This record gives sequence, structure tokens and C-alpha cells, in this order.
Amino acid sequence: MLGTALALVTDAGRAGISNPGAHGFSEVLYAVSSAANNNGSAFGGLSVNTPFYNVLLSVCMFFGRFGVILPVLAIAGSLVAKKRQKAGNGTLPTSGPLFIGLLVGTVLLVGALTFVPALALRSGSRTFAGVVRPLMPRNPLN
Repeated sequence: MLGTALALVTDAGRAGISNPGAHGFSEVLYAVSSAANNNGSAFGGLSVNTPFYNVLLSVCMFFGRFGVILPVLAIAGSLVAKKRQKAGNGTLPTSGPLFIGLLVGTVLLVGALTFVPALALRSGSRTFAGVVRPLMPRNPLN
């Protein structure tokens, strides 16, 4: 999201957008999200072969990769340092339906929290485009 915001508020970032409005926003969001997930694809309407997007997407790739690896290694190191404890009355058994329900619920919740903000921003921008557009300064790309 920070990479998308940076691309949309700078002149160099807006220069690569050939489709104005919500579709241009989703092109930038997809390119940055794809780079952070080490896929590196982009929509055809976004000119990403510019120095600005080359640097932005490479920084997103770097933080997308190492921003996840370092905390995972820190958590693993913390778990290795702890002593094993015997299961007691307060231990949740991992073979029961309660554990399965909590696991599935957590996966669905994290997945929803990952994708819902982007979906809400895209559809919301299309919905309010007629209301907000007259209030915004004229963009030379439109």
C-alpha cells in the first residue's frame, strides 16, 4: 500500500499510468503487490520500464522478501530457545474440531484482512468518482 501511495502522489509515478481513474489505481496496486510477492507482473496499461518504477518495484521486492523472512527467523529462534512443557488442563488439543475451526477461521480472517482493503478502495473509488472528481484539481493525464 505504501508503494502504491508513493506512485500515485509523485509525478514520476503518475507518468507511467495510461488509464486514468480507478483502473489506473488498480494497475499500480497490482504491480506493487505482485512485486512484493516476488511475481513481478503488471497490467499492460502501466509503463513500468521507467527508472521510478524499476526502483520502486525492486524496493517492494526486497521488503516483500526480507520483511517476512526476518520476523519468521526471529520467531523460530525464540521458539527454539524455549523449553518444552507438558500438556496440561489449559492446553488446546490439536486433534479436535475446536482446533480445526480456530485454524480455518484464522486463515479466512487473515485472508480477508489481506484483500478486502484493496477491493474496498477500488470499488469505492469507482463509486465516488463522480462526487469527488469535481473537487479534485485537474490531472494532466486525464
